Amino acid sequence: MSISQQEHTAATNAIESAQRILIVPHANVDPDGLSSALACYEFFKSIGKEATVVCPESPPESLSFLPDVGKVQSGLEDSQQFIVTVNLEEGMEVDKLRYTVEDRKVNIIVVPKQGHIRSQQISFSEGENQYDLIVVVDTADISLLGSLYTDHLDLFSQVPILNIDHHISNTGFGQINLIDPTAASATEVLYHWFTQEPKWSDKITGDIATLLMTGLITDTRSFQNPNTTPRSLEIAAVLLEKGARQQDIIKNVYKTKPLSTLKIWGRALNRIQMDSQARIVWSAISKEDLVEMDASSKETSGILDDLISTVPEADVYVLFTELEDRGLKASMRSSTVINASSLASKLFGGGGHPRAAGFRVPAFDNFQLQVLECVQQIKEGMRSQQSEKMGPLVIPDALKQSENVASKEDGKDGKEIMPSSTQVQGKGIDVLDKIERSKDEGMDIVKELT
Repeated sequence: MSISQQEHTAATNAIESAQRILIVPHANVDPDGLSSALACYEFFKSIGKEATVVCPESPPESLSFLPDVGKVQSGLEDSQQFIVTVNLEEGMEVDKLRYTVEDRKVNIIVVPKQGHIRSQQISFSEGENQYDLIVVVDTADISLLGSLYTDHLDLFSQVPILNIDHHISNTGFGQINLIDPTAASATEVLYHWFTQEPKWSDKITGDIATLLMTGLITDTRSFQNPNTTPRSLEIAAVLLEKGARQQDIIKNVYKTKPLSTLKIWGRALNRIQMDSQARIVWSAISKEDLVEMDASSKETSGILDDLISTVPEADVYVLFTELEDRGLKASMRSSTVINASSLASKLFGGGGHPRAAGFRVPAFDNFQLQVLECVQQIKEGMRSQQSEKMGPLVIPDALKQSENVASKEDGKDGKEIMPSSTQVQGKGIDVLDKIERSKDEGMDIVKELT
């Protein structure tokens, strides 16, 4: 576990010192993000804190079974207070108080019962923030909060942030950070934090256990993904003992699909394309597809894991979805040959995990052309990654000797000439072919030649 006891203690102290806590997951929230936010909400309320969960987009219908999902707010209330203070002299009382608004000016009228109020008695101040701590969950970068962040920059710059996440690409944007890239889900990070504190360990109710289990199940795809660890399975067992409703999670997340979702999944399957040489598979869903199927972009979330990534003979799988407002989102999965998080980060400023990542393209003129451009960039990025992994080519001594012989016989200007396949100790091995194959198959070139 990559989170130290000191970091857990700092996070605990921050919660205990705060009274009004704002909890936010990333935009276009997924099950792990929403269940993490709601688990924090339930937990903080149980220890006497005021807590608010804000998620700008309405959660997917499949997550309506989550405890307290109805408490999620769609936005922040702008409740800035500007305070005008009148310092009354001893014995002075206020007779009337009223205000008028004229020509974009607010006139505050104070009438004392006796005496006079002078300008020297007037002072001004800004009221306190509505929140004294912000908890951001399952979010690799603060910008991924979307409009909630950009519309409230003052709030996020003035109030301390506790950043709880499991993405290796997390930028550590919080004043306090609980980041564990070895955890399978953000809820797994929460579980360890909650159970590290003796005074908190008995606070995990059946509802909180269900929320923590939801993130764990969905981010491991029912413990099928490579990020599943023995620790994840141990946590799942403990959560079941604490009352986690596993069958409710499976039924609602995996076994309940509206007709619109099934239709859009069918369209995505029909659109699957593959470049077998580059070993990439992709599909794309446009806004027109969503309108035709009466579906939303949120309904494409399971297509990649359940359908596209099952295509064999590929190293990268991508689903492109055109968003209703603007831009596109892309979800990416990869084999062990490719680091999806590094690829998404370097090419598009995205991120995630080595085997599962995502990115966005904010604007474009034509969705289909943009998809093709992204695919081409990904192919080039894949080739670059594989070249970096291979490193410089080490030529065995036998090959060097053959090159020298060829240079003496055929090279008129002293330059070394690559020998033919028959010149490599008479074994008839095509060296160039072996080198090309090694890029795809991880072949040991030295072993083949000797």
